[in-house]
Amino acid sequence: MFDNIPEVKLGLIAVSRSCFPAALSQRRRAALVAAYGEGVYECPVTVETELDARAAVDDVKGAGVNALVVFLGNFGPETPETLIGEWFDGPVMYVAAAEGDGDLHDGRGDAYCGMLNCSYNLGLRGLRAYIPEYPVGTAQDLAHAMEEFVPIARAILGLKGLKVITFGPRPDDFLACNAPIKALYDLGVAVEENSELDLLVAYNKHTNDPRIPAKMAEMEAELGDHNPYAGILPRLAQYELTLEDWARDHKGTRQYVAFANKCWPAFQTEFKFVPCYVNSRLAARGIPVACEVDIYGALSEYIGVCVSGGPTTLLDINNTVPQSMYDQCVRGKYDVRLNETFMGFHCGNTSCSLLKNPHMGYQLIMKRDLEPELAEPDITRGTMEGNIKAGDITFFRLQSTADTQLRAYIAQGQVMDVDCQSFGSIGAFAIPEMDRFYRHVLLAKRYPHHGAVAFGHHGKALYEVFKYLGVGDIAYNQPKSLPYPDENPFA
Repeated sequence: MFDNIPEVKLGLIAVSRSCFPAALSQRRRAALVAAYGEGVYECPVTVETELDARAAVDDVKGAGVNALVVFLGNFGPETPETLIGEWFDGPVMYVAAAEGDGDLHDGRGDAYCGMLNCSYNLGLRGLRAYIPEYPVGTAQDLAHAMEEFVPIARAILGLKGLKVITFGPRPDDFLACNAPIKALYDLGVAVEENSELDLLVAYNKHTNDPRIPAKMAEMEAELGDHNPYAGILPRLAQYELTLEDWARDHKGTRQYVAFANKCWPAFQTEFKFVPCYVNSRLAARGIPVACEVDIYGALSEYIGVCVSGGPTTLLDINNTVPQSMYDQCVRGKYDVRLNETFMGFHCGNTSCSLLKNPHMGYQLIMKRDLEPELAEPDITRGTMEGNIKAGDITFFRLQSTADTQLRAYIAQGQVMDVDCQSFGSIGAFAIPEMDRFYRHVLLAKRYPHHGAVAFGHHGKALYEVFKYLGVGDIAYNQPKSLPYPDENPFA
C-alpha cells in the first residue's frame, strides 16, 4: 500500500426504530461484523434517538474511524440515522438488512421499507451518501458491499487531504489542459501553483546533494541492463530528490500530494534532461506527476490510485492503429473492430512495472527540434519507454468545464498484446464502441486529449466516487443498443 493514499478504518453503526426490537438490529449487526471479518469497528451504541446518534458518532470518532457504514437492522429512525451522516466528517454508506433470519412476526425488521424513508431524509438534509446499487441484503451480501465501499471511501478521503502542486503555466497551444481550478476548491482539494523558475532554483540547490549516489543506485538497480544513457542518472537523481523534498516541505496541512509539471519546451534547455523517468518512478509510488501542467489529469490519476490501489498513468488518446497492424496482430485474436482500437501514448511517464519491455530512452520529437545536429541525444534523454503490458484497463477523467462545472467519463477496456513498433510509453488499446465514444463523448463534450489509466476494471468504483462528489454528467462508452443523445439515428 502506498503512503500517499489514506488507510481506511471502517466503522459500523446499527440503528433501530423504537417500535421494533433493538435486539433484532443488534443481532444483525453482529452477524454483519462476523461476515465482514477483521477491519471493521463495531460501535456498541444502537441508535434510536438523536442523543444516541451523537453518542455513536463520538464513539466511532474516538476509535479513529474515518469511513462509516450506517446499518438499518430494522426500519430505522429517520431523523437520528440521517443526523449520523450530517455529523460524521467522512464518507458514509447506508445499507439495510433483508429478512430471513427470523420469523415474520416478532422477527420482521422492515428495513426494506426503512431505506426509502432514509433516502428521502438524506435528500431533505442535502447530504451525500453512498447507497449501493441494491442496498438491502443478508450479512454476506452487505459484507461484500462494505468491501466495495472501501476503495470509494479511500478516494473521497484522499481528495480531502490532497494538494496538487504545479510548476509552470500550461504550454502554449495546449489550451485543452488549461481548465479553471475553482472546481478543485469545491471538492476541497488544495492547489499550490509555482513557476518553472521556482523549480529550477530548487533543483540547483540540490547540486552535489549527498543523497544523489544512493538515488542513482536505486535507478541502476531498477533499470539493470536496459539503460544505454547511464550518464543522465546524476541529473535525474538530483531532480527526483528536488520533487521529494518539495512535496515534504509544501504539504502544509495536507497529507497527500500529486504534481502537474511543465515538461517542455524550456525544460530541456534549462534542466538538461526530460523528466519522464522520474515521473514514472514517482507514479510507481502512488504520487502522480501529470505532464504539461494537466491539473485535472493529476487529480484523475490520484483518484485512480486510491480506487485501484496500484499505480496509474496519464496518456494521450493518441493515434489510430494501422490497418496492417490490426490485420496482423488483432484480427482473429481479439473480438474488436479496427475503429474500437487506438494507441495511448506519452513520452515516458509510465511506471516500469506496467511496461512489457521497460528501458531508458530519449524524446524523439524533442530531439528533432532541440538537438538535431547531435548523433546521440543529450538534453532529450530521460524517458521510460516500452509497450504497456496487456490486460484490463479503465480509461477515465474528471474535468472542469470552462464554466467550472465538473464532468467525467469512464470507459473499461483492455491493452492488447501488440508490439506498437513506436517510441515512448505506448499501448494498443481496445474499448468497446470506442468510435462512438470518441465522437459523442470525447469530441462532443470537449474533453482534452489526456486520459488517466487505471489498470484493471474499476469503472464501478470510479462511477460511485464521481456520484459521491456530485458530478452530474458521468459519461461512458454506451453499447450500440443505447444511442447517445446527439447520435444521428440515420447514420
